Amino acid sequence: MMFDIAAILINYNSSNFTISCVESILEKTSNEIKLQLVIIDNNSNETDYLSLSNFIIHLKNENIILHRSPINTGFGGGNILGVSFARARYYAFINNDSLLENDCLSILKKEIELDESIGICGPLCHNERGDLLPTLDYFASPMKEFLGRKLMHKINPIEYPSRTDIITKKQKGQFVAGSFMMMRADDYRKIGGFDPTIFLYYEETDMCIRLRKINKMAYMITNAKFIHYHGASTKSSIAIKKEHKISYLYVIKKHYGYFWYQIVLNKLRIQYFFKSFFKPKYWSLFFLLLIGAPLSKSLKVKQKIKT
Repeated sequence: MMFDIAAILINYNSSNFTISCVESILEKTSNEIKLQLVIIDNNSNETDYLSLSNFIIHLKNENIILHRSPINTGFGGGNILGVSFARARYYAFINNDSLLENDCLSILKKEIELDESIGICGPLCHNERGDLLPTLDYFASPMKEFLGRKLMHKINPIEYPSRTDIITKKQKGQFVAGSFMMMRADDYRKIGGFDPTIFLYYEETDMCIRLRKINKMAYMITNAKFIHYHGASTKSSIAIKKEHKISYLYVIKKHYGYFWYQIVLNKLRIQYFFKSFFKPKYWSLFFLLLIGAPLSKSLKVKQKIKT
């Protein structure tokens, strides 16, 4: 059976969020949509996985797949695994700490069908307090690193639209937040999907840069709305901050070359050298940058297969 949309979620020790997300998807999505739900458990602890598994069993919905990975594959890897189970014309990658406020999937699908230039799109996002969260952003780039968002917006407000203005119509940007994004399955295949090298962070930036190369753009669709419990699925720590920098520098090198990678890397080295005097916990991050923040230091290579 071919579905209209495959909604793909990643669970990692956060089954309470995943359960609420699934409930909101099932509640808000029109019955006219042939919906497949694919949930990848990224090797959560046994209690968390069983809680989610029992919930899925009780739903008795044959269009929901729950697959437990023997290893934590990260965000991109989890979605790659999810796509392998998907049988749909459109893929919706949704963070498990999200709640749909309206029929987002139908609205996004309609917009993509009406506009061939849309390569990827996402709904308007708020946090649980009702505050606006940026859906669109600018590519990770040397320009962004040295100029900053505010100056880039002043220089070229069309290419770099405001991330905080209240917008009432669909808005093109450079990339949409990875917390909720939909695209054609065909476009996903054309660009090769997620980069499996990236464990966490900047996956959506990387995908949207590659989509632009085939003239497919990123849009925020403002009449689709969802809530994102920002940061609930990944708790901040020095290890996570290190992973952020590893992915960031990998994307810089991949898309802008070794020269700009070295320029950005040296800027970060200087920045975190001085910052570490005031926040000693950053010394380990500085030493990571000192050796070039290599992929060999990623959390990805520290994962162990559990039997």
